[in-house]
Amino acid sequence: MHEASIAESLIEQVLDLARLHRLQEVTRVHVEVGVQRLVVPEALELAFQAASEETLAAGARLDLTEVAIRARCQACGNEYDAEIDDYTCPSCGRAQAELIAGDDIVLVSLEGNREDEHDHRQDRSQRVGGE
Repeated sequence: MHEASIAESLIEQVLDLARLHRLQEVTRVHVEVGVQRLVVPEALELAFQAASEETLAAGARLDLTEVAIRARCQACGNEYDAEIDDYTCPSCGRAQAELIAGDDIVLVSLEGNREDEHDHRQDRSQRVGGE
Protein backbone atom coordinates (compact mmCIF):
# COMPACT_ATOMS: atom_id res chain seq x y z
CA MET A 1 0.00 0.00 0.00
CA HIS A 2 1.89 3.07 -1.24
CA GLU A 3 -0.73 5.27 0.40
CA ALA A 4 1.06 4.79 3.75
CA SER A 5 4.30 6.35 2.46
CA ILE A 6 2.32 9.15 0.81
CA ALA A 7 0.51 9.85 4.11
CA GLU A 8 3.77 9.88 6.06
CA SER A 9 5.27 12.37 3.61
CA LEU A 10 2.16 14.57 3.80
CA ILE A 11 2.27 14.56 7.61
CA GLU A 12 5.93 15.65 7.56
CA GLN A 13 5.03 18.57 5.28
CA VAL A 14 1.94 19.46 7.34
CA LEU A 15 3.90 19.47 10.61
CA ASP A 16 6.68 21.61 9.09
CA LEU A 17 4.10 24.16 7.92
CA ALA A 18 2.27 24.03 11.26
CA ARG A 19 5.49 24.85 13.11
CA LEU A 20 6.33 27.61 10.64
CA HIS A 21 2.93 29.25 11.21
CA ARG A 22 2.88 28.51 14.96
CA LEU A 23 -0.24 26.34 14.76
CA GLN A 24 -1.21 24.48 17.92
CA GLU A 25 -3.59 22.19 16.02
CA VAL A 26 -4.21 21.28 12.37
CA THR A 27 -7.91 20.87 11.63
CA ARG A 28 -8.07 20.46 7.84
CA VAL A 29 -5.67 19.41 5.08
CA HIS A 30 -6.47 19.79 1.37
CA VAL A 31 -4.54 17.64 -1.10
CA GLU A 32 -4.79 17.31 -4.87
CA VAL A 33 -4.01 13.82 -6.16
CA GLY A 34 -3.38 13.09 -9.82
CA VAL A 35 -5.23 10.14 -11.33
CA GLN A 36 -1.92 8.84 -12.74
CA ARG A 37 -0.74 8.14 -9.15
CA LEU A 38 -3.38 5.39 -8.75
CA VAL A 39 -4.14 6.42 -5.17
CA VAL A 40 -7.12 4.79 -3.47
CA PRO A 41 -8.76 7.70 -1.59
CA GLU A 42 -10.12 5.58 1.26
CA ALA A 43 -6.71 3.95 1.79
CA LEU A 44 -4.99 7.35 1.84
CA GLU A 45 -7.52 8.68 4.36
CA LEU A 46 -6.92 5.71 6.68
CA ALA A 47 -3.15 5.98 6.28
CA PHE A 48 -3.34 9.73 6.97
CA GLN A 49 -5.31 9.11 10.16
CA ALA A 50 -2.76 6.54 11.33
CA ALA A 51 0.26 8.72 10.43
CA SER A 52 -1.21 11.76 12.18
CA GLU A 53 -1.88 10.04 15.51
CA GLU A 54 -0.26 11.83 18.46
CA THR A 55 0.70 14.83 16.29
CA LEU A 56 -0.74 18.34 15.86
CA ALA A 57 -2.71 16.92 12.91
CA ALA A 58 -4.47 14.15 14.87
CA GLY A 59 -8.14 14.24 13.96
CA ALA A 60 -7.65 16.65 11.03
CA ARG A 61 -10.03 16.33 8.12
CA LEU A 62 -8.31 15.26 4.90
CA ASP A 63 -9.96 16.71 1.79
CA LEU A 64 -8.84 15.03 -1.43
CA THR A 65 -9.39 16.42 -4.91
CA GLU A 66 -8.71 14.12 -7.84
CA VAL A 67 -6.90 15.76 -10.77
CA ALA A 68 -7.58 14.34 -14.25
CA ILE A 69 -4.76 13.50 -16.62
CA ARG A 70 -4.00 16.28 -19.12
CA ALA A 71 -1.49 15.83 -21.89
CA ARG A 72 0.17 17.92 -24.57
CA CYS A 73 0.94 16.25 -27.88
CA GLN A 74 4.61 16.73 -28.71
CA ALA A 75 3.84 16.19 -32.40
CA CYS A 76 1.11 18.82 -32.92
CA GLY A 77 0.94 20.77 -29.62
CA ASN A 78 -2.69 19.92 -28.88
CA GLU A 79 -3.68 19.77 -25.18
CA TYR A 80 -6.24 17.13 -24.27
CA ASP A 81 -7.66 14.91 -21.53
CA ALA A 82 -5.92 11.54 -21.54
CA GLU A 83 -6.63 8.19 -19.93
CA ILE A 84 -4.21 6.03 -17.97
CA ASP A 85 -4.16 3.48 -20.77
CA ASP A 86 -4.57 5.82 -23.76
CA TYR A 87 -2.37 8.84 -24.50
CA THR A 88 -3.32 9.07 -28.17
CA CYS A 89 -3.82 12.64 -29.36
CA PRO A 90 -7.39 13.14 -30.63
CA SER A 91 -6.15 15.70 -33.19
CA CYS A 92 -3.29 13.90 -34.96
CA GLY A 93 -3.60 10.31 -33.68
CA ARG A 94 -0.05 10.09 -32.35
CA ALA A 95 0.88 8.90 -28.87
CA GLN A 96 3.68 11.36 -28.18
CA ALA A 97 2.26 12.79 -24.99
CA GLU A 98 3.83 14.99 -22.36
CA LEU A 99 1.81 14.89 -19.13
CA ILE A 100 0.93 18.38 -17.90
CA ALA A 101 -1.50 17.45 -15.11
CA GLY A 102 -2.69 14.43 -13.19
CA ASP A 103 0.68 12.98 -12.15
CA ASP A 104 1.30 14.97 -8.95
CA ILE A 105 0.35 14.91 -5.31
CA VAL A 106 0.10 18.49 -4.03
CA LEU A 107 -0.49 19.77 -0.52
CA VAL A 108 -2.76 22.68 -1.42
CA SER A 109 -3.58 24.11 1.99
CA LEU A 110 -4.07 23.40 5.63
CA GLU A 111 -6.12 25.00 8.37
CA GLY A 112 -5.58 25.04 12.07
CA ASN A 113 -5.63 26.97 15.30
CA ARG A 114 -2.90 28.89 17.01
CA GLU A 115 -2.65 30.64 20.30
CA ASP A 116 -3.40 34.34 20.20
CA GLU A 117 -0.23 36.30 20.86
CA HIS A 118 -2.02 38.55 23.38
CA ASP A 119 -4.07 35.99 25.29
CA HIS A 120 -2.57 32.48 25.35
CA ARG A 121 -5.94 30.93 26.21
CA GLN A 122 -7.74 32.13 23.09
CA ASP A 123 -7.50 30.13 19.87
CA ARG A 124 -7.42 31.79 16.48
CA SER A 125 -7.94 30.05 13.12
CA GLN A 126 -5.14 30.21 10.58
CA ARG A 127 -5.23 29.15 6.95
CA VAL A 128 -1.97 28.21 5.23
CA GLY A 129 -1.80 28.01 1.43
CA GLY A 130 -4.34 29.10 -1.11
CA GLU A 131 -7.20 27.79 -3.14
